[in-house]
Amino acid sequence: MATQGGIVFQEKVSRLLRGQNGKPVLKPNRALVLKDAVANRKPKKGEASCITEMSVLMACWKQNNFVDTLCSNEINSFYMCVEKAQADAKNKAGQSNIQGGRLPPKQATALLKRYPNLCKEI
Repeated sequence: MATQGGIVFQEKVSRLLRGQNGKPVLKPNRALVLKDAVANRKPKKGEASCITEMSVLMACWKQNNFVDTLCSNEINSFYMCVEKAQADAKNKAGQSNIQGGRLPPKQATALLKRYPNLCKEI
């Protein structure tokens, strides 16, 4: 009984693939295989950091005719913010190479080149 159902299913599939006049209904315009490389797209950049410190520093420069000695506190706070942002970016980059469950393009391409597709369609 199970073999009869399997045969009926195979006949139905072959009929659908044959279409009219024995020609297949779906005809791919390219080979149905994956490429051995992935497009190298850069991930989107995050938002800018230290904007408020920079604007405070520029306002101080404008008030004091761009004299650095009068705005030393603002300069130091801006540089501290930049150092902190760079350290956070390094920690974030070091923590996860996989972004949202995806491989970076370079790693995906390396894996596809290591394990290439068959040269012919299956």
